[in-house]
Amino acid sequence: MPQSSSTAARAYAPQPLSLAQGRLAALSWGHSDAPTWLALHGWLDNAASFTRLAPLLVEALGIRIVALDFRGHGHSAHAPPAGDYALWDYCQDVLDAMETLALEQTSLLAHSMGAAVACLLAAALPERVERLTLIDGLGALNTPIEETASQLRKGLIAYRRPLSRAPRYPDIESAVAARVAGGVTPIDSITATPLVERNTQPTADGHVQMRTDSRLLKPSLVRFTPEQVISLLADITAPLLLIEGEQGILGERKWAQEARQAVKGLTRQVLKGGHHLHLEPRAVAQVASVIGGHWGNTGTV
Repeated sequence: MPQSSSTAARAYAPQPLSLAQGRLAALSWGHSDAPTWLALHGWLDNAASFTRLAPLLVEALGIRIVALDFRGHGHSAHAPPAGDYALWDYCQDVLDAMETLALEQTSLLAHSMGAAVACLLAAALPERVERLTLIDGLGALNTPIEETASQLRKGLIAYRRPLSRAPRYPDIESAVAARVAGGVTPIDSITATPLVERNTQPTADGHVQMRTDSRLLKPSLVRFTPEQVISLLADITAPLLLIEGEQGILGERKWAQEARQAVKGLTRQVLKGGHHLHLEPRAVAQVASVIGGHWGNTGTV
């Protein structure tokens, strides 16, 4: 393994990519002729989620990592006016990226919401997914069947409201502070900075404005039921490595236990860190070590 993330970062600087006829943006680490892993970020994050982890894995495993900006996130295009941001829509983003990169099959490195997308793909299209490396995410957000009408009501009402203006801040430090203060899961400023830098753009008056589509904050019209998610997890045949943070979102919650039990051949590692442990400077080296050791021992990448 590399001695430090900074050394690896200098050796493997990210390269910007444009995929799916310009609809999707991405960052790439490693040589273009190396085996390619696709990296999938969490909700309201972007490809920079893998800025600190990807160089370490490229060096350890001799792979190429292409991290996507999902639709409406980072530098990717927003969904069209009648479009949506359901999990299955993000599956189309992954398949579009695979088509652009001429990948019949790939390994998925995925965090949080990206892990949910990876699980859907692996269950529905097992021939397209070679292996799964999931970081603090498994399965998908779900709604009990008896709350279906209530969920649809919330979504329909929210979608009829006018879109709010993208948040603006006087500088990048203020934008980072807002992300730290308003995050759904705890995150510190050092961890959040790469995400915020990629998700902002300068304005004519010297401020910075968020790139994220405000529709991402609206409730989903429909969610899978818990039973559907468990069924999907049970259909995953690809080998799966799950890395959780000690202060992450899974732990020993009843749902997380049921989700882990549903997956055949799941390997679980719990490491020090929070929900974004793959981006936390103090945790990323250990995350890389576990991933490199696990898949490197298989003899294939």
